[in-house]
Amino acid sequence: MPIIDPNITWKPLEERLARTTNGRHRQVLEVVLEHMYEEAKPDLDGLMATLAPEPDYHFWHDGHDVGPKTTEGVREYYANFVASQSNVLEFDIDRLYVDDEGLMTEGYLRQIYPGKYAAQLGFPIDDPDAAYFIEFRQLIVWPVDADGKILGEDSYHSGPSRIEKLTEDQLPEAYVEMMHGDN
Repeated sequence: MPIIDPNITWKPLEERLARTTNGRHRQVLEVVLEHMYEEAKPDLDGLMATLAPEPDYHFWHDGHDVGPKTTEGVREYYANFVASQSNVLEFDIDRLYVDDEGLMTEGYLRQIYPGKYAAQLGFPIDDPDAAYFIEFRQLIVWPVDADGKILGEDSYHSGPSRIEKLTEDQLPEAYVEMMHGDN
């Protein structure tokens, strides 16, 4: 079993969508699913197309909101996210709530970080040339506007619950290809 399986991210939403009959709830689930698919590709234009005009993200770290604001700010955030090469991830969702206003997902976010980027973020790593598996407990609120577009993300996380240096044979194929420029 791979250390990261991106398909885990959308499976709970796909399952909920399959049994949801409420049209508005289906619309909310569909736009968040599309957002997740586009983020995994990664397709910056496709990802931005899931967002409302002037999205407003709230990433709460140590009591401070550090999330990007405005269309330009969010586009820059996602461009930097892809450039950081930390976009091989899975969000193992174990709680999901949907209503007319949006979606709430909670679970374990697992990502692979290049050592240099992990060090920039202040994670305790010992080899900037290695890759690291980093896990967080995370809750995301996804507000959705009347037109079915995501207004932003309100993200809360526990800080790392696990940091592990990976060996070459533990790295998923998608990560290896990305690091060698095969994508």
